[in-house]
Amino acid sequence: MNITFIIQARLGSTRLPKKILRPFYQDKSILDLLIEKLKSIPNTQIILATSTNPINDPLEQIANKNDINCFRGSENDVLQRFIDAAIFYKSEHIIRICSDNPFLELKSIQELITFAEKHQQYDYISFNINGTPSIKTHYGFWTEYTKLSVLKKIVTLTDIPLYHEHVTNFIYTHPEIFQFYLLETSPELLSHNKIRLTIDTEMDFKNAQKIYSDLAQITPYPTIENIIQYLDSHPSYYETMEQEILKNSK
Repeated sequence: MNITFIIQARLGSTRLPKKILRPFYQDKSILDLLIEKLKSIPNTQIILATSTNPINDPLEQIANKNDINCFRGSENDVLQRFIDAAIFYKSEHIIRICSDNPFLELKSIQELITFAEKHQQYDYISFNINGTPSIKTHYGFWTEYTKLSVLKKIVTLTDIPLYHEHVTNFIYTHPEIFQFYLLETSPELLSHNKIRLTIDTEMDFKNAQKIYSDLAQITPYPTIENIIQYLDSHPSYYETMEQEILKNSK
């Protein structure tokens, strides 16, 4: 089974414009570091899926610089953008990547791929956070798997804008239609619900940048356990993270 990572990216963020292109660590952007991490996983391909809006031209340049595929499609119908990208590059099995999550755990991505390969009956696979798919949380550690055939089916079932803007939302909110499975995560997270390492605000960026820089001195791809250990020894981050969680709850 050939896996394709589709990185969802655009530069029109209203809260923190061009956040994924800002220097983040050793003059590399979050997007550069994310692509570097994904390229370490064998037997996969990477597509950077952005829109045709000219503001996103720098993203195509980054894709070219990093020698990965780039697809440009709809600005607002992200579901259709994913479908068109997958069709163009002949990708049936997809792992969706959020471009603003520098702490995506490499171990979890590999676990997701292994499980998807062994259990191809599932339409959607992700990670379980107290019964909630991890994409709806603020941790920023995980990815999600689905299939091109499933995304095509969504288009035939709904034209509600919410489900076209958020690629996988229709799948996990309709268990009567789709088969999905949520993998268990680190049990330590049950007592660490104030971690926020997704990046939507200036404070998110500053926190993540300092934490990433410190952890990179130990390992290039820290695990969730590494991150928890670091945060427990620097507890002041929990206070600012909790403030951002409250202000930006999904």
